[in-house]
Amino acid sequence: MNIQENFSLKTFNTFGVEAKAKYFAEVHSLEELKETLQFSYSPILVLGGGSNVLFTKDFEGLVIKLNLKGISEEILNENHVLVTAKAGENWHEFVLYTLSKNYGGLENLSLIPGNVGTCPIQNIGAYGTEIKDHFISCNALNLENLKVETLTLEQCKFGYRDSIFKTSAKGKYIILEVTFKLTTQNHRIKTEYGAISTELKNLGIEKPSIQDVAKAVINIRQSKLPNPAEIGNAGSFFKNPTIPLEQFEKLKENFTEIQGYANGNSVKVPAGWLIENAGWKGKKIGNVASHKLQALVIINATGKATGKEIYDFSTKIIDSVKEKYGIELEREVNII
Repeated sequence: MNIQENFSLKTFNTFGVEAKAKYFAEVHSLEELKETLQFSYSPILVLGGGSNVLFTKDFEGLVIKLNLKGISEEILNENHVLVTAKAGENWHEFVLYTLSKNYGGLENLSLIPGNVGTCPIQNIGAYGTEIKDHFISCNALNLENLKVETLTLEQCKFGYRDSIFKTSAKGKYIILEVTFKLTTQNHRIKTEYGAISTELKNLGIEKPSIQDVAKAVINIRQSKLPNPAEIGNAGSFFKNPTIPLEQFEKLKENFTEIQGYANGNSVKVPAGWLIENAGWKGKKIGNVASHKLQALVIINATGKATGKEIYDFSTKIIDSVKEKYGIELEREVNII
């Protein structure tokens, strides 16, 4: 185990912005993690795939790159299996693994960037599926006593892009592994969200398998989302806001084309629609831009942007949408 000083994080965040960690360590086992934590450097930041973080300045503490690897399985019955993945496993590669075994449940979450260990923190979701739909538990290291605890679905208190790890337990745990309950047959196919059904039709598929759904999702994401390996970004930068039904109906009087998905007395409004119709799609200021195909994605357009430039650009978007629609966007990306 080797702790490095004044370490560049440029290649450890998908925005590709330069920032330095005062201390940095890569760990490959629970023992190494505990050993590293004995040094009592503070504050501590645990990095997974670096896909949901924006560094606006150097980090004056210890950054731990969590590289715990491994996948295990336990058959429950003829239709269900428990699959446990270590925190350092790449999320998309893990989804592909489950599909190779014909385990259903995570196919709609294909091609989401990041690692398994960070997925419960914000209850990642896409195309009608969220982590909480298949989550059983996670094992996490309690930083107060360095003991491993198991947190259940109920204990994690998942919400829309939210969990206990972002609220009352923020900074208290390091997630070590996550267990999911998946189907081995009689899969529930979800094709009613987004453009999945249209893409399946384009592929000439009438009775899709879970692998077909994953292929459709991958095609859709690749067609409108930039590859972080080619241009710096963190995927969706903002959450989709939820507003009262009454407010949505008033907005619809002035903006007849506004989109929304009702749920009781509230409506979820696509942030991408709001940003695009506020004039930001493809707009560039200095080194930063809103992506030309998906306004929800902010990109490091020149590869030379600082984290502060990206943050300031996002603030301009928030102010613009608030002024036009009276809706305040919330950043989904973790700002450091």
